[in-house]
Amino acid sequence: MLNLGEKQTLKVSKEEKFGIYLVPDNSANPDERIMLPIKQKPEGIKIGDSLEVFIYRDSADRLIATTNEPLITLGKVARLRVVSTSDIGAFLDWGLEKDLFLPFREQTRPVKVDDQINVALYIDKSDRLCATMKIYHYLATNSPYLPNANVTGEIYEISKNFGAFVAVDNKYSALIPPNEIYTNLKVGDTITARITAIKPDGKIDLALRPKAYIKIGDDAERIITIISTKYDGTLPFTDKTATPTQIRETFNMSKNEFKRALGNLLKTNKITITPTTITQTNPHSPPNAD
Repeated sequence: MLNLGEKQTLKVSKEEKFGIYLVPDNSANPDERIMLPIKQKPEGIKIGDSLEVFIYRDSADRLIATTNEPLITLGKVARLRVVSTSDIGAFLDWGLEKDLFLPFREQTRPVKVDDQINVALYIDKSDRLCATMKIYHYLATNSPYLPNANVTGEIYEISKNFGAFVAVDNKYSALIPPNEIYTNLKVGDTITARITAIKPDGKIDLALRPKAYIKIGDDAERIITIISTKYDGTLPFTDKTATPTQIRETFNMSKNEFKRALGNLLKTNKITITPTTITQTNPHSPPNAD
């Protein structure tokens, strides 16, 4: 059979002035054939020869074969360039004469001309090839990475319940859980993160911040800097009186990270803590002074 959106090896069955007809090997259906335009006919090819082609629809919505190499095939993810936009969607360069349609409903953010975006290729209800930015189910789960590796990827969707979905290397499925999000992330952002876990199904969990023992010093310095510059040396709350939201909004860290950094500051005698306040012991010294 002829497989829309895929590369296939077909056999030359007939030649006309405008092109050559190709059929699947051992096809029992005499009407199951597809045309390759004459301008793409390889030199020297003859009836009975085999030829690898890609099958898609032309501007008249007819099945057609091409020897041109598509930048994406059915069910795969690729990074494509936006060449035009309209009220109903956008059109992408995928290496073929007819641009690939990205419906508006399949966009996870507004796109503009020359944007490079990750999309998957699917067949819509009208049996046409289209692109989607909703690539969760199309990403691979067999990454070569191990826990604690640093990876780079693009955020393609954000959920209040689940977190930020990331395409690592524009190929592998990953997630930044909500409790690991401390900055304003948006769809289209490229991030570098650390792998915290690899699930049994191969999906990856990510953290934007380094491991706790690595960043305690940085967190401690941030706390001292903020106490010194924004609170004139005395913070009007402690880890016991502040809410997690208050700590996150003030210091861009979780309550546990805040407590660990306070322990470091106490150990180095940089702060004193009362039931309601945290005070810098030497407010006139530089924030990173011992």
